[in-house]
Amino acid sequence: MMRALYVHIPFCHQICFYCDFNKVFFKNQPVDEYIEALGDELNMYGKDEAFHTLETVFIGGGTPTSLSAEQLETLLAHIRSVVPTDALREYTIEANPDELTEEKLRVLYDGGVRRLSIGVQSFNDDLLKALGRTHSADDVEGVIETARRVGFTNMSIDLIYGLPEQTLDDWKETLRRALALDLPHYSAYSLIVEPKTVFYNLQKRGALHLPDASVEGDMFTTLMETMNDAGRVQYEVSNFARPGFESVHNLVYWDNDEYAGVGAGAHGYVDGVRYANIGPLPHYLETVQKGERPLLTTHDVTLNESMEEEMFLGLRKRTGVSRTRFEQKFGRTIESVYGEPLEQLQADGWLVRRGDAYALTADGLYRGNDVFEQFLIE
Repeated sequence: MMRALYVHIPFCHQICFYCDFNKVFFKNQPVDEYIEALGDELNMYGKDEAFHTLETVFIGGGTPTSLSAEQLETLLAHIRSVVPTDALREYTIEANPDELTEEKLRVLYDGGVRRLSIGVQSFNDDLLKALGRTHSADDVEGVIETARRVGFTNMSIDLIYGLPEQTLDDWKETLRRALALDLPHYSAYSLIVEPKTVFYNLQKRGALHLPDASVEGDMFTTLMETMNDAGRVQYEVSNFARPGFESVHNLVYWDNDEYAGVGAGAHGYVDGVRYANIGPLPHYLETVQKGERPLLTTHDVTLNESMEEEMFLGLRKRTGVSRTRFEQKFGRTIESVYGEPLEQLQADGWLVRRGDAYALTADGLYRGNDVFEQFLIE
């Protein structure tokens, strides 16, 4: 059953040096036309009963808050015309600190949004400049204060470690300042240098100086210990929350449940089919304006692929993969499919069985990809 909706806003006022998501520079783009096309695509789902029982909506990008207050108001109205947003468990928008004006915050709050996911990345201004970010550490503290004044209580910030020239002390200071904000949720990711990014080109020229693996490992350990000491439970590899503030939307992904995605380049998983929308804006707009769904690819997920995804995604959660759920979903026990890797990973100290579930140990969390590849079915 479909549980979530993702809405993609591809526009950015500044392209960050590490980002490989589907995005375009805001200037001279058909922004208003795109918002109307989003409304048209949403209406294509309007008769789907599943849209009336969604648990969560997540507006991501790109940078959704690159839109003006008026454009945000129009976007939220389009979503509200299809989804009964008052009944949602969670309604989130991604935001940049330097774009979240009080006017926009009030539009978002009045439009039903109750959760902010703010791209902070670091509290070191030099590192922020090196990332291509346009906000300062002080901007973050100011926008959190304003958001609280408007009424937001459920907020999360994203952080990145393993940055060029970043030291362990830099990372500790970023964590200190982040936790001083006393937010209910934090996400922290290790830097991955993706193709077609500024960082990738710098790395190819030998001009990107990253911390070595041992320092990055120390950063991850420091992250887990610091968050634990602050009462933020690590419920997923990169996510920490006070109990009750876990991201409902992201848990849909990690539970390997179904969700719809709308917008240019958006992905979805509905009725056992994974799909991707057309990415380039002109082609997306043209297709939607013809009254057609803007699909680029569709893929019927096989049984083996679904079992693999259950393991890859479920093991990201600290609660792990439920043996009972696996058997109910696939009609076979997890041990009958994955007996050998389960035994080996437990012997290696990377996996542990806790009651009904298999979950990663602390060492296993850090070596996630090495663990996940053991569950590929040849």
